[in-house]
Amino acid sequence: MHSAERQTVHRWSLIWAGGLVALVGLILVGLSISASEAWAEVASALGLSLFGWGGVAQLVDGVMLLPAQAAAKQSLPLGSPGFLWSGALAWLVGWGLIASGIRRAPEPTEGPSPAAGAPLYPRLARYRDFYWSTLAAYGGGILLAELVLVLLQTVLSSGVPSTDLSSARDAGGGLSLPPTGAFAIALVVAGLVAFISGFVGASRAQRLALPEATIGVLYLGLPVPILLTLMERIPSLQLALGYRLREVTYVAGLLGRPELAYWLTFTGLVLALVLGINTGFIAAGSGRVDLKLGFELFVARRHVAVFRPSLLLGTLAVLMFGIIPPLLVYFIIRAAEAAVEKTRIRSLGLSDPLAASEALHKLKLREQSPTMMMTALSVGGVGVGVMALIIVLSVMSGFEADLQQKILGTNAHAVVSRYAGDLPEYPKVMETIRKVPGIAGQTPFIINQVMIASEGNVDGVIIKGIDPKTVGDVTDLPRNILGGGSLDILYTPEKILSRGGDDEESETPAGEGDEAPAEDDIIRRTGPAKKAAAVLPGIVIGRELAASLRVVVGDRVNVVSPLGTELSPSGPVPKNRAYRVAAIFYSGMYEYDSKFVYILLKEAQDFFGVQGASGIELKVLDIDDARRIAGQVVKALGGYPYRARDWGEMNKNLFSALRLEKLVMGIILSIIIIVAAGLIVATVIMLVLEKRKEISVLKALGVPDGGIVKIFLAEGLQIGVAGGLLGLFSGLSWCLFIEKVGIKLDPEVYYIPALPVRVEPLQTALAVVIAVLVTYLASIYPALKASSVEPVEGLKAE
Repeated sequence: MHSAERQTVHRWSLIWAGGLVALVGLILVGLSISASEAWAEVASALGLSLFGWGGVAQLVDGVMLLPAQAAAKQSLPLGSPGFLWSGALAWLVGWGLIASGIRRAPEPTEGPSPAAGAPLYPRLARYRDFYWSTLAAYGGGILLAELVLVLLQTVLSSGVPSTDLSSARDAGGGLSLPPTGAFAIALVVAGLVAFISGFVGASRAQRLALPEATIGVLYLGLPVPILLTLMERIPSLQLALGYRLREVTYVAGLLGRPELAYWLTFTGLVLALVLGINTGFIAAGSGRVDLKLGFELFVARRHVAVFRPSLLLGTLAVLMFGIIPPLLVYFIIRAAEAAVEKTRIRSLGLSDPLAASEALHKLKLREQSPTMMMTALSVGGVGVGVMALIIVLSVMSGFEADLQQKILGTNAHAVVSRYAGDLPEYPKVMETIRKVPGIAGQTPFIINQVMIASEGNVDGVIIKGIDPKTVGDVTDLPRNILGGGSLDILYTPEKILSRGGDDEESETPAGEGDEAPAEDDIIRRTGPAKKAAAVLPGIVIGRELAASLRVVVGDRVNVVSPLGTELSPSGPVPKNRAYRVAAIFYSGMYEYDSKFVYILLKEAQDFFGVQGASGIELKVLDIDDARRIAGQVVKALGGYPYRARDWGEMNKNLFSALRLEKLVMGIILSIIIIVAAGLIVATVIMLVLEKRKEISVLKALGVPDGGIVKIFLAEGLQIGVAGGLLGLFSGLSWCLFIEKVGIKLDPEVYYIPALPVRVEPLQTALAVVIAVLVTYLASIYPALKASSVEPVEGLKAE
C-alpha cells in the first residue's frame, strides 16, 4: 500500500540563489533607469509586470525604451548600458533558478493499492480546482458594481429629465439629488450588485473559491480605482475624463483626498463581494440551497450563552463606570459567595461526606470555563470599540456642526456673480432667482479689501456693502449685533452715539446745562455726551477688530482703499473715507470677528465706484442640496457669464480637512474593534477545540459543512451583536451625559463654552454595523476550520 499523492520537491538552495540573483538584477535595472532619468517612460510598462506572465513582455518593452532615452539625453554614465543589460539578464536568470528549484516528485513505481477501484470520497469526487464561471461571476460582478456606482452617481446627481414637475423645467434642470444622497443610493445599489455576484459565484462552485476571487478582484476590480487615481495626477486623463466624471470627482473631493475616497469605496465593494461569497457558500455549500437557521441558532445560543443577564449587566457596568470599580465589586461578591458556600459544604461534610462531595462538585461546575471568560472579554472588547467610536465621532460632529453653523451664519449658502465684472442688473437677476425652487432668501452685496485705521491702530479688513433690509434673510448678522443694536442704524447715521474727541466735533458750551452721562452698550465706557459737527456714515465691525483698533460705538475710523486714488492739492492719494462705528457684532469665529466690516450698499457703490453689486448671496432651504440649487440658478439665468458657488466649494479645504480628520479618527478607533475581533477568533477556535466530539456527532447525523459553518458564524455574530448593542447604549449614555452636564471649555480659546456633542443617527448606526461586520468576518476562519473536522477523527477517542 502506498500514497498516490505526488509531492512537490523544493530545492531551497536553488530558490534562495535565484532570489538573490533576481534581486541583484532588479537593483542594477533600477540604477540604470535612475541614471538615464527614464522612469516616466518605463513606469507604466514595469508596473504591468506585476500582473501575470504578460509582464515579461512589458518588461522587455520597458528595457527597450532605455537606449533611446539615453541617446536622446546622453545622460547615462559610462558603463551604465552594461548595468542595464546585466540587470535584465540577472533578473531572468534568477527567476529561471527559482523555477528550476520547484519540481514535482516522480510518480511511484509500485503497483495499485488494495483500494484501487473503490468509490472516491464524495468531497474529493466533486472537487474541481478552478471554476471559470465563478471567476466570471466574481470579476464581472466587481467590475459591474464599479460601473453601476459611477454611472448611477452621475445620472442621479446631474439630473434626469423631468416632464412632470413644471417648476423643475422652469429652473432649467431636471429631477436630481444632492451629491451625497446620490452617492449613498449608488453605493447601496453597487454593493447589492457585488453581493449578488459573490453569492452566485460561491453557489456555483459550492466553496469559497479564493483563487477565482483573487484573480477577479485583481484583474477586473483594480483597473477602475487605478484609472480614477491616475486621473487626479495625469493632466491628459483629467482633460479626457474629468468632465464626464465631474460628479464622481466632486463627491470624492469632499474628503480632501479624492484618491482616498476611491480606494475606500473600492474596499467597500470588495467587502460586499466577500459577504456575498461567504453567504453563497453557507447557503449552497452542501449541494442544495438551505437558508434555514433555526437549528443552528439554537445550538449557537447553547454553546456561547452570550445573552446571559449576568454577562450583559457586568459588561455594561464596565463600559459605564470603568474597569476597576465593577471588577472590584464583582470579585468581592464572588469571594464572599465562595467563602459562604465552602463553609456550608464543610459543615455538611461533618455529617454527610457524600452530600458534601456532591455539593463541592456543583460549586466547581458553576465556575466559569476559559471559553466563557474569553466570550465575556470579546463582548467587552467590541463594546469598548463601539462606545469609543460613537463618543469620538459625536464630539467631532459637534465641532463640525458648530463650525458649520457659524460659517453659514456669517456667509451665504451660495453666491451668484459674473465671471468678470460686476452685476449692474442685479434687481432683474434677483427677480429671476426668486422663481427657482429651493431659494429661501437673497441679498446683494459688494465686497473688497481695504485698510481700516483708528487713533490706536490700523489693520487690513474685508469691507462688505450690504442691504440691511434683506441681509437678515441670508445671514445671521442682524442677530449677532451686540448690545441690542440693529442694522437699521446705518440708515440714520445721525443717531449713532458719539463719544467726542474727533477733530470735527466741538464740545457743548459750558453753562448751557449738563447732560446725563452717555453709557456705551459695548464696553460700558462712560463720559459726557458730545455734539457732532458733521454726520459720518455708519460702519459695523467685529468684536475682535474693535478690541484691536481700541474703538467702541460712536468712535471714528478711516477706511483706505489701496485699489483706487483720488486727486488732492498734493497729488493722487488713496481713496479715504471716514466712518463712525454704528454697531459691533460677534459671530463666534475669530476670522470673521477680526476681518469683516459692513457698510450700506449705497455707500460701497459710491466709495468703490461700482454700478450695481459684486454679486448676490443666496440662502437655500436644504444646505446639503446647495450645489444642485446653485446649478439650477445658473441655468435659469441662461448660463455664461453667470456662475454660482455653493458653501461647500467656497469652504472646501476647511470642511474637507474636518471630514478627513473624522474618517482617520474613525479608522484608528476601529482598530479597537479589530483587536476585539482577534479575541473572537481565539474564542471560536477554543469552542471548536472543545466541541470536536459534538461537531463529529452532528456531521455523522447528516449536518452538512454549511450547517457547521452557520453554527460558528452565528456564535461570532452573537458576540458582535451583544457587544455592539452594549457599546451603542453606553456610547449614547456618555454622549447624553456630556451634552447635559457639559465639559467646560475656555471661550477665549475655543470660542465655545462647552464641549459640543452631536449624535448623528447614520454614523452611530454605522459604528454598530462595522462592529458586527468585523466580528462576522473574524468568525469565518474558525467556522471553516470547524466544518473541516471529519466525523471519524472527532470520534476516535470515544
